[in-house]
Amino acid sequence: MSGLFFDTLEIRSADQRDASLSQALPAGVARATRAPAYAALLAGVDPAGVTDRAALAALPVTRKSELIRLQAEDPPLGGLYGTPFADMARIFASPGPIHEAQADGADPWRFARALHASGLRRGMLLHNCFAYHFTPAGMMLELGARALGCPVFPAGPGNTESQARAAAHLKPGCYSGTPDFLKAILETGDALGLDLTSLRFGHVTGGAYLPALRGFYADRGMTVLQSYGTADLGLIAYETTAREGLVCDEGVLVEIVRPGTGDPLPDGEVGEVLVTLLDAPDPMIRFATGDLSAVLPGGSPCGRTNRRIKGWMGRADQAAKVRGMFVRPEQVAEVMRSHPGLGRARLVIGSAEGRDTMLLRVETPVRDAALVDSLSRAIQGVMRLRGDVELLEPGALPNDGKVIEDTRSP
Repeated sequence: MSGLFFDTLEIRSADQRDASLSQALPAGVARATRAPAYAALLAGVDPAGVTDRAALAALPVTRKSELIRLQAEDPPLGGLYGTPFADMARIFASPGPIHEAQADGADPWRFARALHASGLRRGMLLHNCFAYHFTPAGMMLELGARALGCPVFPAGPGNTESQARAAAHLKPGCYSGTPDFLKAILETGDALGLDLTSLRFGHVTGGAYLPALRGFYADRGMTVLQSYGTADLGLIAYETTAREGLVCDEGVLVEIVRPGTGDPLPDGEVGEVLVTLLDAPDPMIRFATGDLSAVLPGGSPCGRTNRRIKGWMGRADQAAKVRGMFVRPEQVAEVMRSHPGLGRARLVIGSAEGRDTMLLRVETPVRDAALVDSLSRAIQGVMRLRGDVELLEPGALPNDGKVIEDTRSP
């Protein structure tokens, strides 16, 4: 499909997307169970019954720490893939360490859709400044561009002057790389008197894309948009020319859950991003990214109809050490689950007279000393530490996804 949209999937109605989801979810869960690790994790689950978001939310969460453990215990890939090792195209290594396998296929990480939204079109040269060694970022963008019918200059990171000279000679139409490296290339080109006006588009990820940087590119007449993805999952969501949040990729289902749990939050609430791959040879099921975001209401002004998220809003893995012991969001969630009907909660860690302190702040319309006492006992039972409790009016805590706030000086 030419023009604004990559394909008709981007402009489906809600009913069409739900109907597709009811088929993709059971098939994805069934494919996942071909992998030994998922067969064990999903033992007793009937894939045919996982047909909507509510059924998916009943399945266990897959966490990055589990990937590290599984691969350490069962090298090289931890039983996470159903595809035979010999049939995989490439193997990568990311910090952790975690090793990721690339399936064969034209665009296994689905970045063609995001590059198209940024302005890349058939025949346009992509100047790709992501690394090609160890981690998959370079290949993610390259294969996405090739799926669009675009040649790629595999520039990789670094060597700013060489990058600028190559771009002046090759006349690429689009850059891909981190948000700030494009600025460095352009400024170097300016200093050398090079003509880099062929670079009209950019697709950035892997770093903060701040307003000042957006303004720099806009002043040069460039369209530079961002995406959000991971080495484990590929593309999760991408920015469009509407510049109002990130539209979720058509190949994933995104959930926003309370940090430390698998419990979905209402739209607008900040929580941890969970992603399920819908149409992959080796699906991930409810993979916890460790990132915070929130679902934006309504559809995008660009006309794409899938859900939108605000983008990266911080990290959900907010563990902190108190009096020699780690406290984690999962423990806060366990305390709250033992007291249904309460609102948001935040464990504030501080220091007084050289000693660590903990204060659990909880939203509730109830003002009850018995509730305070019960929550205090639950804190000690779950965390093995004493903590105070403060009851707040509903809505008193910020909607920022923060479950543990460490106020101690570094």
